[in-house]
Amino acid sequence: MNIVTDARVADLVSRLVDEPFVPPFTAMGIERDGEVVGGVVFNVFEGADIHVSVAGRGFSLTFLTSVGEYVFRQLACERMTVITEQPRVVRIAEKLGGEIEGLIRNHFGRGRDAILVGILKDDWKY
Repeated sequence: MNIVTDARVADLVSRLVDEPFVPPFTAMGIERDGEVVGGVVFNVFEGADIHVSVAGRGFSLTFLTSVGEYVFRQLACERMTVITEQPRVVRIAEKLGGEIEGLIRNHFGRGRDAILVGILKDDWKY
């Protein structure tokens, strides 16, 4: 597994959530055997908060620790807002210290709701 930050990550997440990302954004992903299989797009930075869209698979502890390091140490955010339609990603976010804060109806298109999970710096497990 390699952690990558190139355009393939945003392309994968965009394809999986069926929505384009408008720059500026940063992306971090997981590459296995030359293929990006999962990723996070950091696409709305609002001072103390950054929104992240998450999709795919292969989210290892090493990868998740890198996401937390980027958000909470490098960017010095107080929270990250995870936006996903994958229940598996919600469970991972909860294990990391996140709490479900709401539902964004039709966020990913008609009938495709997003689950909003907030993870505070003080609650981050890694």
